[in-house]
Amino acid sequence: MVTVVRALEQPSLDGPRVMRLVDVVVPVAGSGEVLVKVGAAGVNFADVMQTRGTYDGGPRPPYLAGFEAAGEIVALGESVTNVALGDHVIGTGAGAFAEYVLMPADTVVRVPTGWSDDETLGLVLNWATALVSLRPLGRLTAGDIVLIHAAAGGVGQAAVRIAKYYGATVIGTASASKHDVVRRLGADHVIDRHADLVAEVRRLTGGRGVDIVLESVGGETFRQSVEVARRVTGKVVVIGAAAGESSISNWELNFKHPVHVIGQHLTTTIQQAPELFAEVLAELDELIKKGVYPPGRPTVYDLADGPKALAELEARATVGKLALRPSVDD
Repeated sequence: MVTVVRALEQPSLDGPRVMRLVDVVVPVAGSGEVLVKVGAAGVNFADVMQTRGTYDGGPRPPYLAGFEAAGEIVALGESVTNVALGDHVIGTGAGAFAEYVLMPADTVVRVPTGWSDDETLGLVLNWATALVSLRPLGRLTAGDIVLIHAAAGGVGQAAVRIAKYYGATVIGTASASKHDVVRRLGADHVIDRHADLVAEVRRLTGGRGVDIVLESVGGETFRQSVEVARRVTGKVVVIGAAAGESSISNWELNFKHPVHVIGQHLTTTIQQAPELFAEVLAELDELIKKGVYPPGRPTVYDLADGPKALAELEARATVGKLALRPSVDD
């Protein structure tokens, strides 16, 4: 008997509000795959970009939306030996805004002991992104000054906690209504995202600039981030382009802004540097044990309200991690 379940489909590139619920057949796990009964699906800004056609290599409509989820493994494809039926895992797979999703078995991570699926969202995409960007790539050390853009978001909140734990002075950017959230996370200073970023950073650092910028905004903010990085040793780690493309020339890097510009996209990191990703996961496990990385508390929406959740994320009206819950009946 064919089992039909719910999923969210994006029919066009007209933004998240046209996303709709559809009925789909439960997929079958192929070789090297696991079928996961979704307990909670993570919402990311990349999901918004895909609905607008601005995410490089993103799916073409109509497509089943979402790519991050946590849940229970209910079927194993051939050659899968690293996980078992009944394991709760988090990972990525196309069409995660659904009751069931397929994931590559070799990329899933077990849900930490005692954590729910909701609480685990962000472990791979948000916390791993923040950690790999700040530590092995940004070479964060005690005494550094770190500028974190969108500090109230999922990656931003993780980055603030990580940077503070390793002894950095943290400057976060956020909308005015989110400043208290960023301060409670431990940020030493918060700059309004509409303020003069260059002037504020220079004031806060005595003109020295920052050692690391975690740059997820793009557009003019990228160029400002390059300008506020400390000359010669400062690093701008680019993890997103929410506001669009920007560029800097080799001439500028040589003569005007001699800083390090580092690109980081987690999917590429996992594929091209699996040993580095494994080290990051091991470090995350230690941060969980030490209480630096607590269970997440995402804002949870019903699956049917996915279009609303993505629209609110696009409008910068949300704080922290967002999740969709399919509420599958047992």
